[in-house]
Amino acid sequence: MLLTDDLAGFIVAGFALIGRPGPATLSLAGTGAAFGVRKGMPLAAGCIVGVVLVMLVTASGLTGLVLAQPFFGPVVRALAGAYMLYLAWRIATAPPLGAANRTGRAPSLLAGTLLNIGNPKAYAAMAALFSGFTLAAGDKVGDLAVKIAIVVAIMVVVNLTWLASGSALTRMFRDPKKSRILNIAFAVLLLASLAVAFIH
Repeated sequence: MLLTDDLAGFIVAGFALIGRPGPATLSLAGTGAAFGVRKGMPLAAGCIVGVVLVMLVTASGLTGLVLAQPFFGPVVRALAGAYMLYLAWRIATAPPLGAANRTGRAPSLLAGTLLNIGNPKAYAAMAALFSGFTLAAGDKVGDLAVKIAIVVAIMVVVNLTWLASGSALTRMFRDPKKSRILNIAFAVLLLASLAVAFIH
């Protein structure tokens, strides 16, 4: 399979679309801050699973068909918004990292999957990548496979970077009061990114 000249542009666009601040990346940073990198890995893996599912749905054309229905569009948005509000609450109320009485659980693989399935910008980003680039001319299955492989690789780098960034901030704020402020700040940023995602 010969790759086209679109490869470099696809990689750059992928990092720009996937790595920018948004509900998923800020959830990862907030989880890293609240729970640490190791406990945030299931969320990061779930975000990857969610984006792969979004890519497959987008490539099949089902996204436009489902969201064009008057009933489904608002229902999907409401469910996604409610779930992201729940994630923001989990991050905001997490006890300080290393606290002896720490009983909170980090968001799961399922949480990450649902986060990206319910994120409108994930569909827009994947639609842009699919429609704007051809990586394997004349081979639709090969083109899809290459795109998924590259997006997964980009997401591994991006997700680990956001998790580590959040965790690094927590190490600076071991004080419970400062840790609470940091967690609430991440939750507020997540809600702000949610508002932007649903307004545009």
